[in-house]
Amino acid sequence: MNAAAWSLLALFLTALLALAWPLGRWMHTVMEGRFAAGHRIEAPLWRLLGVRPEAETGWWPYARGLLLFNALGLLAVFALQRLQGTLPLNPQGFGAVAVDSAFNTAVSFVTNTNWQGYGGETTMSYLTQMLALTVQNFLSAATGIVVVMALMRGFARHSARAVGNVWVDLSRATLWVLLPIATVWALAFVATGVIQNLSPFLTLTPLQPGVGEQTLAMGPTASQLAIKMLGTNGGGFFNANSAHPFENPNEWSNALQMLAIFAIPAGLCFTFGRVVGDRRQAWAVLAAMALIFVLAVVAATHFEQQGNPALAALGADQAASALQSGGNMEGKEVRFGIAASSLFAVVTTAASCGAVNAMHDSFTPLGGLVPTALMQLGEVVFGGVGSGLYGMLVFALLAVFVAGLMIGRTPAYLGKKIEPFEMQMVSVAILVTPLLVLLGTAVAVMSEAGRASIQDAGPHGFTEVLYALSSAANNNGSAFAGLSANTPFYNVLLAIAMALGRFGVILPVLALAGSFAAKPRAEATTGSLPTHGPLFVGLLVGTVLLVGLLNYVPALALGPVVEHLTLWAK
Repeated sequence: MNAAAWSLLALFLTALLALAWPLGRWMHTVMEGRFAAGHRIEAPLWRLLGVRPEAETGWWPYARGLLLFNALGLLAVFALQRLQGTLPLNPQGFGAVAVDSAFNTAVSFVTNTNWQGYGGETTMSYLTQMLALTVQNFLSAATGIVVVMALMRGFARHSARAVGNVWVDLSRATLWVLLPIATVWALAFVATGVIQNLSPFLTLTPLQPGVGEQTLAMGPTASQLAIKMLGTNGGGFFNANSAHPFENPNEWSNALQMLAIFAIPAGLCFTFGRVVGDRRQAWAVLAAMALIFVLAVVAATHFEQQGNPALAALGADQAASALQSGGNMEGKEVRFGIAASSLFAVVTTAASCGAVNAMHDSFTPLGGLVPTALMQLGEVVFGGVGSGLYGMLVFALLAVFVAGLMIGRTPAYLGKKIEPFEMQMVSVAILVTPLLVLLGTAVAVMSEAGRASIQDAGPHGFTEVLYALSSAANNNGSAFAGLSANTPFYNVLLAIAMALGRFGVILPVLALAGSFAAKPRAEATTGSLPTHGPLFVGLLVGTVLLVGLLNYVPALALGPVVEHLTLWAK
C-alpha cells in the first residue's frame, strides 16, 4: 500500500470511531426503552396494533413473531413485483417481473441479502423500488438489530424467561434508529449530487455527430441509497450499483457510503458493552473486527496495486500510472481509483452489504479472493446490521469453549456457563453457511443449467459460482458480474441459500439468547478466562480465521489460487 492508501484507511477508521461511539449510546437508549419522548408516539401505535409492550416472551415466541413478520414481507415484495404493471408510479410502463426473478428478489430483500439478478432501472417501477425494496431495506435491517438485542439481553439477564418483545423491538429499531439516520444520510447524499426525483427517463441527443439518442434513467435514488448502506442491504437503484455516477457521483458520496455501511454494526458493539455492563467487552469485539478488517484492506489494496501481468504486457500499466493510480484499473471507476475501490470492496464484503463501486469480477485473482474470504468468514468482520455482532459473539463462545478445554476449566462467557446445548447451537450457527455454500457450488458446477451461466472457463468461472453462493448464503448480495444468474436455476438455488443462510443462523442465536437468559450468573474466579484483553482478542481473531476459512480452503485453491498461479506463470 502507498501513502495515499494508508491515509485513506486511517481517515476512514477515525471517522468511523467518532461516529460509532455516540450511535451506540443512542441505540442503547432507544432499544432499552429509555427514550421518553418516543413513548408518546409508541403508545398509540401499539394500542392500534394490539401490542402490550410490557408482555415480553421467551426465545421461541420471539422467533415465531420474527418469522411471521418476515414471511409477510416476502409476500408483499413478491406481490408488488408481479402487479407493478397495473400500479401507479411506473412512467416507463414496466410489466410484471418474471415469477422466478420476483421470488428470488423477494427472498433477497427480506433476508437483507439484496442479491439482484436484474437491472434496477430496466426492471422495477418507481413504486416497486420505493414501496417494496426500500421499505424492506428498513425491515430486514430492523430484524438483524432485534436479534442481536435479544442475545445481549440473554447475556445481561439472570434466571429470566424472557428475551424481549419482538414487536416493540422492531418498532423501536425502525422508528428511532433507522428512519432518522437514513433521513439525514439521504439529504447528505442529495447534497453530494445523488439524484432524487420521480421524473420519467430523459432522452438526450449527444453532441457527437452520428450517435443516436441516449436514455438517462431517473428516479428516487438517494432515499433508497441511504438505507441500502445504513442497513447493510446493498441493493442498488441502478444496475451498476454504487459505480453509477447518479448513485455515487464523487469521492464525498463514496466516503459517506462506506461510513454508512459500518456505522450501525460498529455502533452496536458499544451498545453491547452498555447492555452487559462491561464496556471492555465492546472494545475487545471491536478490536477483533478492526484487526481482521485492516489486514483485509492491506491485502486487497496490495494485490490490486500490484497489477495484472497480462494487462501490463499490453501497456495497460503505463496507462494506469498516467492516471496516478498504478496497478489494475480494470473494472474500476477513474473517479475513485484503486485505493478507494479496494477499500470499498473490503468494506462491503466485511459487512454483509454487497454494494459495489467497482466490478469484483475484474479484480486480480488474489484481490478477488479477499472479498470472497471475508464473506466466507460468516460476515462477522463488522458484518451486517445486528447479524455481524451476533455472528462474532457466536465465535466468541466457541473461542471461550476451546480455551476452557485447553486449561481444563468449565468455559463461561460474561458470567454464563457454556454447556452442551449452547455448543450445539453454536455449531449449527457456524456450520450452516459453509454447508450451503459448498453444496450449492457443487450442485451448480455439476448441473448443465448451472454451467450454462458461467461466462469464463477454468478457475475464474469456478470462482464466479463460488462467489455467488458465498454471497447468497452469507447474505451479502455482491456478485462476480461474469455469472449470468438471472435464470430459473440460479434464482431458485440462490433464494434457498439466502433463506436458510439467514434464518438458519437467527434461530440458533435466539435459542442461545433464551438459554443464557435462564442461567444464573457464575462468579468469576482466578481460573476464569478474561474476555476483554489482548489475549482474548488474539484468540477470537484466530478462531474466526481458522474455523471460518478452513472449510473453504480446497474450494479457494481450485478457484482464485489456481488462477493466480496460472496468471503469474505466464
